[in-house]
Amino acid sequence: MKNIITILAIALFTSVSFSQDTKKNTYFLDGDVIEATIYHDNGMIAQTGYYSKENKLTGEWVSYDLKGEKTAVAQYNNGEKVGTWYFFTDKNIKEVSYMDARVAKVVTWKSSDTQIVVN
Repeated sequence: MKNIITILAIALFTSVSFSQDTKKNTYFLDGDVIEATIYHDNGMIAQTGYYSKENKLTGEWVSYDLKGEKTAVAQYNNGEKVGTWYFFTDKNIKEVSYMDARVAKVVTWKSSDTQIVVN
């Protein structure tokens, strides 16, 4: 009986410890925009960026994977995709340019051990 109570106590303590590591998304008013930090379930940052007071994406948004590695950098203006976006993988960077909220150009930068090749 003591062993069962001990195991239950350890399980409860462990679950409480892990639940305290979970971070809640944060939103801060910064002048005319709302700065957002959104977290993965494991506590790592998933995205950072800005909203307008009208709740539209604006400015730079950065996305991260579960390990905290950057996966994308995007630009918004009043909720529309603008500028050049970057998508990162292990050995590639995809550069996507937007004009009038539509894809205008895509360039893939492939990296080998010794050189970078543009497609």
